[in-house]
Amino acid sequence: MDADTHANEAVWTIGRLLSWTTDYLDSAGVDEPRLSAELLLAYALGCKKIELYTRFDTIPGESVRGAFRELIRRAAAHEPIAYLVGHKEFYSLDMEVSPQVLIPRPETELLVERTVEHCRRSGERPIRLIDVGTGSGCVALAVLFQVENVSGVATDVSADALAIARRNRDRHGLTDRLTLIQADGLDLPADVTAEGRMDVFVSNPPYVSGRDWDSLPRSIRDYEPRSALAGGDDGLAFYRLFASRAHEILACGGSIFLEIGYDQRDAVVELFDDVGRYSLRDTWRDPGSGCDRVVQFVFDKG
Repeated sequence: MDADTHANEAVWTIGRLLSWTTDYLDSAGVDEPRLSAELLLAYALGCKKIELYTRFDTIPGESVRGAFRELIRRAAAHEPIAYLVGHKEFYSLDMEVSPQVLIPRPETELLVERTVEHCRRSGERPIRLIDVGTGSGCVALAVLFQVENVSGVATDVSADALAIARRNRDRHGLTDRLTLIQADGLDLPADVTAEGRMDVFVSNPPYVSGRDWDSLPRSIRDYEPRSALAGGDDGLAFYRLFASRAHEILACGGSIFLEIGYDQRDAVVELFDDVGRYSLRDTWRDPGSGCDRVVQFVFDKG
């Protein structure tokens, strides 16, 4: 992408850089090549993406072009754009991300949407929420940001993930309403429910099965944390755990909201039915894929 390497000695304006890079990323099989090019160039320039549109004729300096070239090289190798720029928008919140956490995805916004809707229907009474396996904190933070009477706890086994969640929490002004705890699954400190059992249990757990692992896109399989994706041979390990132990921290009448894999609805429902403590309240499909993506159970048979 240096003019010296091209016979026509064309000037590398922002507009030309974007056009060339879009074609290059498209040929490399990168999703949303134009958006990816814009995000990476804005990052290299240290500006907002929207500012590119008023600077199409600007000629970036060699240091910027060099940094941009390196970003493009990594993007063409399918390293996720969100990791390259260090953040991802989720439910209108800007979230810091790194290879230590799963990148927030549009389908997970459905999990937030349904949890928010439920919390709002509960009126103005205080609601206690727990988010298990919080990663970047995106789910818990999005819910709390939308519903002021919700507070609670978010857990993760990874100290590195919790450090990112902590920065996201503090940056969005939710420090006083969300406690972050390092915990493996549901092995929680005794004082987690000191203020009363939880009203809402929410999780986007690892659910990729062994048979589906190799079919994941390279950008996911090769770069995102396997511990945040792989749910055992059949992808159901965490749902078994939740079905067997979620009642230990839920108030009677409390709800469980879970993201599930594209073909897991019936198996997850069966796991909760077999325990005999829960009723299936609803299932929602991801409008993008048409697959069942979120389920709600109520703990009503304690």
